[in-house]
Amino acid sequence: MDKSGIIKMKNPNSLKLRKIKVLVFGTFDGLHEGHKDFFRQAKEYGDNLVAVVGRDSTVQRTKNRLPKFNEQERLKGVQDSGLVDEARLGNEGNNPYKVIEEVNPRIICLGYDQTHFTDKLAEKIKEMGLHIDIVRLKPYKPEIYKSSLLNLPD
Repeated sequence: MDKSGIIKMKNPNSLKLRKIKVLVFGTFDGLHEGHKDFFRQAKEYGDNLVAVVGRDSTVQRTKNRLPKFNEQERLKGVQDSGLVDEARLGNEGNNPYKVIEEVNPRIICLGYDQTHFTDKLAEKIKEMGLHIDIVRLKPYKPEIYKSSLLNLPD
């Protein structure tokens, strides 16, 4: 520190704070107000929100049906929402947890009713040697804004 009280730093980048990355994942089949509220809630936990959109093949495997909108349409909907900093498709294959290593978030936010890939999530994170907090978010008018209700066959 000099006489003026100013600290002289050799490496100014050492003061940069690490942004808190938050990860969410889901099908997002027909983006609705419940999804938008989910993104807003998740964003409160950090300043970089990454949304992983489930692949058509993953949805077929886990829900025994294809989504109403294909993966590219669902990805575009999430990207166009303006509520996430990054949207990407999940990985193909049998390891749905691989994307967690790739994104390396500080926090994972789960939907109030999200069950796929969540039962072993904490265990898988520990196996990967990562330190990630898992937060279950609150519902937003679930009697109205729930994809399984909104996407009923015509």
